[in-house]
Amino acid sequence: MMDLDPRLYENVSVSDNDVRNIVLSYLMHNCFKETAETFLSSTGLKLPVDYSVNVDKRKAIFNSVLEGNALKAIELTEELAPNLLENDMDLHFDLLSLHFIELVRSRKCTEALEFGQKKLTSFGKVPKYVEKLEDFMALLAYEEPEKSPMFHLLSPEYRQNVADSLNRAVLAYSSLERVVQQATVVRQYLQQEVGKDSYPPFSLKAFLSK
Repeated sequence: MMDLDPRLYENVSVSDNDVRNIVLSYLMHNCFKETAETFLSSTGLKLPVDYSVNVDKRKAIFNSVLEGNALKAIELTEELAPNLLENDMDLHFDLLSLHFIELVRSRKCTEALEFGQKKLTSFGKVPKYVEKLEDFMALLAYEEPEKSPMFHLLSPEYRQNVADSLNRAVLAYSSLERVVQQATVVRQYLQQEVGKDSYPPFSLKAFLSK
């Protein structure tokens, strides 16, 4: 990565409003709802009406992963962001494998093996998942998987990484969904004002295929 010369930014001014928006963005991203609301009340910044609902739901998803309840996280994600996991194979794999790991941690090895055969086997057809699957399955060979060479898979840091990835994906999905809603409303308005033939209804599928 090319190093940037700090001198290039010596004369760049950053307004108080820019700083506030950066802080607010950080609080929103990490689901610090109460802190964000306090920050909003003291700065006068405004947020979309659905902000609180979105943050509450994302926080529930985030906490489910941190608690090791990957299946609950999947359920909540499908409610908030339909088709996200269907379209993000890596993320879906991470969540399913996290459930497998939690079963191993709980010494439910038979249940873990059955779950792996049912939900993870199909990923073995994709080369990039093969090594990871071997590591997951190898955990079953140890009476104390926490002392195995794959001990990092059972660490809080592993859960945190999965939670962060899922949170970013849901946040991006929510932003895209809002853009689509706005585009749809604009197209409907233009149809009414200009005519049906001039501006056909907005189609996300058609937009993405361009």
